[in-house]
Amino acid sequence: MTDRTTHRTTGDHTTEAPARTAADVAAEEVDGEEHRSDLIILTGMSGAGRSTAVHAMEDLGWYVVDNLPPSMLPQLAGLVRRSPAVHRLAAVVDVRTRGFFDAFTEALTTLRAEGHHPRVVFVDASDESLVRRFESVRRPHPLQGDGRLLDGIQEERSRLSDLRSQADLLVDTSGLNVHQLTAKVREMLGGAASARLRIAIVSFGFKYGVPLDADTVFDMRFLPNPYWIPELRGHTGLEKPVADYVFAQPEAREFIDRAVDLMEPMLAGYLKEGRRYITIAVGCTGGKHRSVAVAERLAEELRTPAIATLLFHRDLGRE
Repeated sequence: MTDRTTHRTTGDHTTEAPARTAADVAAEEVDGEEHRSDLIILTGMSGAGRSTAVHAMEDLGWYVVDNLPPSMLPQLAGLVRRSPAVHRLAAVVDVRTRGFFDAFTEALTTLRAEGHHPRVVFVDASDESLVRRFESVRRPHPLQGDGRLLDGIQEERSRLSDLRSQADLLVDTSGLNVHQLTAKVREMLGGAASARLRIAIVSFGFKYGVPLDADTVFDMRFLPNPYWIPELRGHTGLEKPVADYVFAQPEAREFIDRAVDLMEPMLAGYLKEGRRYITIAVGCTGGKHRSVAVAERLAEELRTPAIATLLFHRDLGRE
């Protein structure tokens, strides 16, 4: 991000002082290979891809314990902390623990009081995607009982709503295959330890729905649509002719400048509050031209040594 200044007025004089950016906040944190998190708690909707996420994390070197009652999280973290062979611990906690789930908040409080840095990763997907996945494997939902498949999904979503709202990282797996989800998990949880904040920038098409995991959504439909230019229709925002067309519009260039200014205090606040993962969604009609070009440029502008920007073009190729 470019350097910015704030104006400070003292008496009759106005002086300029460097603005405190998100990168400044990140630089003040204590360095350490695993400072970002010594414990990840993986949870989310049944059928949303927890098993795939577990395999991806194991490939990244995480020690993963599946189906753990929340009340046992502090004991597990204590055991692993005393083991020099384990540097990354992940625990899977989900609706299968049933009555134990009420102890989740208490377990998180205990972990933090004992000096751990737990991060909650919540995998989610649209009801439509979940129904399709359960039907494809011909298995009932764990909470379905004698009701419909959709009844079980909605019951689980209700039980997990509070936890979902507290998650450090929300991963929307709707429309992702196994390989795409694996790549997304590796991007978000892997990478350089020097990055104190990881920003996923997702381009998408509004006609396919807004990403479930978006923390902030930008709408690019105010820009002229390259789709209506015959020689650009078959190209994408990743290609120079489309990107040049989009950024030939003064409004596009002004948007990037203002978006970066807007994000500065937000990113600094996320870091101060202990957030380490956020998702910015950039949309246009079909997710092929404007949103892709703008997402690419926004990622470039926000990237710093302390802030990693990750790009996902969700709907590219769907047309």
